Amino acid sequence: MPIFLLFLACSSTKPGSTSSPSASQWKRGVKGQWVLNSVEKRNFPAGANVKKIFDEAPIACFIGSTWNLIANGKGAITFSTDGELCAPGATREIFWSIYKPENGGEPQFQFKKLYPGEKAKDITEGYRLDLAYADEQSMTLNMPVNVGGNNDALLEFKFTKR
Repeated sequence: MPIFLLFLACSSTKPGSTSSPSASQWKRGVKGQWVLNSVEKRNFPAGANVKKIFDEAPIACFIGSTWNLIANGKGAITFSTDGELCAPGATREIFWSIYKPENGGEPQFQFKKLYPGEKAKDITEGYRLDLAYADEQSMTLNMPVNVGGNNDALLEFKFTKR
């Protein structure tokens, strides 16, 4: 099952605070409509590339996409780019939530892709992204990527609130 990490609205540690936001605080911070402005490669070896993200399409297809994250977990990613494996106006239905690890780790943003006729409860595969930062205007999610044995590589997703 592919697992990828993503972004959201809250800083992982608030100034003057010793604890990170709870899963419910992250969920309140993440809901809404977000535009994905950039996906940056961090700690990638020279020449390393990413062919597709979320088993869907190249990174370029996601730039400018709108992520509509409704409080009840329903959501959609609407593409705005025309390219290989993407078209303006194409929409991918998703079901999203904030994952709270049982071992006391940091909460993560997670989502499942839904195809017509599918119910979220029947889907067992999805993606997880680390919640790096979110406020009323911006959100950053990080997706760890193993690139040639380098476990420090990640994709940094930067969003602005619509």
